[in-house]
Amino acid sequence: MYKKLLYIILTLTSATQLAAQKTIVKDVLVVGAGTSGTAAAIQAARLGASVVVVEPTNWLGGMISAAGVSATDGNNKLPSGLWQEFRKQLYKVYGSPKAVETGWVSNTLFEPHVADSIFKVMATTEKNITIFYEYYFSKALVKNNKVVGAVFSNKKNETLTIFAKITIDATELGDVLASAKVPFSIGMEASAETGEKVGVPLNNDIVQDLTYVAILKDYGKDANKTIAQPANYNPKEFDGACIDYYIDKNLKVPSVDAKKMLDYGKLPNNKYMLNWPNKGNDTYLNIVALDNKERLIELEKAKQTTLRFVYFIQQQLGFKNLGLADDEFPTADKLALMPYHREGRRLKGLVRFNLNDIATPFNNTLYRTGISVGDYPIDHHHQKNVEAPKNLEFYPVPSYNIPLGVLIPQKMNGIISAEKNISVSNVVNGTTRLQPVVMLTGQAVGVLAALSIKEKKQPRNIAVRKVQSELLKAKAYIMPYIDVMPSDPNFEAIQKIGATGILKGKGIPYKWANQTWFYPDSTILAKTFLNDLNSFKLVTEKIGSDTLTIKDFFSVIMNLSNKKIMNDNLNGIWQKLGLQNLDFKRPIKRFEIAAMLNATINPFETKQIDINGKYLN
Repeated sequence: MYKKLLYIILTLTSATQLAAQKTIVKDVLVVGAGTSGTAAAIQAARLGASVVVVEPTNWLGGMISAAGVSATDGNNKLPSGLWQEFRKQLYKVYGSPKAVETGWVSNTLFEPHVADSIFKVMATTEKNITIFYEYYFSKALVKNNKVVGAVFSNKKNETLTIFAKITIDATELGDVLASAKVPFSIGMEASAETGEKVGVPLNNDIVQDLTYVAILKDYGKDANKTIAQPANYNPKEFDGACIDYYIDKNLKVPSVDAKKMLDYGKLPNNKYMLNWPNKGNDTYLNIVALDNKERLIELEKAKQTTLRFVYFIQQQLGFKNLGLADDEFPTADKLALMPYHREGRRLKGLVRFNLNDIATPFNNTLYRTGISVGDYPIDHHHQKNVEAPKNLEFYPVPSYNIPLGVLIPQKMNGIISAEKNISVSNVVNGTTRLQPVVMLTGQAVGVLAALSIKEKKQPRNIAVRKVQSELLKAKAYIMPYIDVMPSDPNFEAIQKIGATGILKGKGIPYKWANQTWFYPDSTILAKTFLNDLNSFKLVTEKIGSDTLTIKDFFSVIMNLSNKKIMNDNLNGIWQKLGLQNLDFKRPIKRFEIAAMLNATINPFETKQIDINGKYLN
């Protein structure tokens, strides 16, 4: 009898455990529905892959929604891919592009819950996406040097096991990399190691300050929404945040008053994002190596910093009418669902992208492998850590493109990095971590994952040009040309030719929105054009004239094609492309060269490159 009863108990227990476990098999597993993870899932699904996304919160979008950093930095004039698609949805919600230019830090500001809603509509529209909310990553599943999936759990102690051909680490801190024992970096590299002359004397494990964002709402001039005084409150903590409350004259004089400080992150509908770096609510916490429970305990410190800052704004600065928004985050304390992590683990990938690659892109060949673009300067937050190196020298850089190799581990199969986990130097993370860039990088990750599934190959074996071609079909930039929009009929041709190294652009450091120009209506010296062709391994005859004419160009094309393309055919191609004024004596314009090269010898397709941008044939 006893044995029978024990058997029944064990059977019931096993049945209960089984009921609490789910096992799913998909093509692509996205761990983390942050800014890049959501973009990767949408793009991979659009290319036919079956995708499952697992997210610890109940929101999509990560830092621009759940973390509340809804004043986006950079890429305003690079309307690329999913970034532009997302912005168009914002314009529909708020009425126009001008309606989201509410704060002075950005051209695109919005309420975090709106971003979550937009992403949920975009994701649920794709029938190939399955999403699990409120599940925490537990461990990666690795077999024979390949990540084959991951295990998750929730607060109910339910277990979710997912097997996938490709796993994307879109976590905020690179947790899948660590669990799978994929080599990664944490902290700053010494300038001597990277060749980045920015003033880092030695390697260290220092990461950037993080921020627990709050959204304040104006409840009306007569309202008093002052919160209870937080523990350990001292207004001197925020001395120097603005000139309205400036005590210590030894501090650098603040450049803004209280109103301008708040207007920095002013959102539509009379709301204000609190993500103020100067004596504001940044907090230094290095929680990268902690488990989930330990992180939550430590993150209370960041929450308290923000609550003290809120109280400072209400009490010392007199904005009692500004209270924590009651219609944003579904949290008990009304703070963001998650912190804004600026930095975590960084993959040691096939390529390590550093500051020199950005500063002088045409000195090497990585630019040919570009998969996403950014224009923000190097921006680090280290004010709250007394041990961080002082006087870091981040010299001006132009806009840039991120090379494909930063997504792929050197040896481990079955995994792609996304979010802020890509293979960049600590310095470069200060620009590649920003919202539009992360979203576009995520889109490229989605393309790479889908092509790996389709071709039954590991990500490192997917041709660079195939990834770039799919991105161009999605109206995403692979070259950061500010003066040729996706609406231009020659956009794709110019992007492709630019990525070959023919007709190089010109990069210009410019304030908080760096630039690279293609100059489509300009002409080109014949000598420069021939040098571009020679560096591309296309040898042709010398040209006598100084400025390249249409006649000169046609003769070069006929020579490169071994006269397979005759002059009459070139005339027809010119007309078919909608190009005007076929006067053989006049100088040919750069956009005409790009259009004709792309339509004739097609160097983008015919001259394949490796992961470093070197020619394969």
